[in-house]
Amino acid sequence: MNDSDLKDPQDKYIVPGLERGLLLLCEFSRSNRTLTAPELARRLALPRSTIFRLLTTLEAMGFVTRSGNEYRLGMSVLRLGFEYLASLELTELGQPLLARLCDRLNYPSNLVVRDGRSIVYVAKVSPPSVFSSAVNVGTRLPAHATVLGRVLLGDLSLAELRELYPEEHLEQHSHSTPKTVLELFDMVQADRQRGFVSGEGFFESSISTVAAPVRDQSGDIVAALGVTIPTTQVGHINYNELLLQVRRSADELSRLLNYNSAAHDGQPRVTALMRD
Repeated sequence: MNDSDLKDPQDKYIVPGLERGLLLLCEFSRSNRTLTAPELARRLALPRSTIFRLLTTLEAMGFVTRSGNEYRLGMSVLRLGFEYLASLELTELGQPLLARLCDRLNYPSNLVVRDGRSIVYVAKVSPPSVFSSAVNVGTRLPAHATVLGRVLLGDLSLAELRELYPEEHLEQHSHSTPKTVLELFDMVQADRQRGFVSGEGFFESSISTVAAPVRDQSGDIVAALGVTIPTTQVGHINYNELLLQVRRSADELSRLLNYNSAAHDGQPRVTALMRD
């Protein structure tokens, strides 16, 4: 048996140039907003001439922009990302619910999904107010360190959590961040048993959040729907009413996604009432 016999049959359909271009784009991140051609050549282990051709092509299409010898992601990436979000049934169905919830409560309303170890904000509606948040559509936060993340991790077993977090100690973001996978698992299981999550300053002390899970036809948690509140206003709101409105919106979105609560009566429901 030679090496060709071991290759994935799909490999013959892969376009090397396209693959390299996409891998190049993936090198840019929040911590690596600008990169030079030599840096990209070193990261991808490709000749500089190849990197130059890739960058020239991507620049012509608007996927990267150049300032001096540094490159950064271009507007075409952002436009593609927004088109992707708009194509999701979840966001299409959730947007009007967020708008209605925001009108009723006068607080920013958000729809969040999990992408591996991160939560990603895929939809947001904010009222006109002096309260501003650094969180926008596309913002990514660590799942293990946020209460919203705990909601979205609620369906995972201990084995699945260990696979997701193989390290011995979890990255700390506040004094409330669980230190190990076992501590995170115990926390999530307690949330499931209790039916809600509460915590003050769990991720950011200045922001409080009330959120509820959104489930699909299979009964799996596919999103978290919630509102964010300045912690200074927490003592002046009716949490029970706020929680009721959030849960109703999340339940309505679940129904629109064909979730049948009667078919999943044994499924623990997780609601997050928290200061995130």
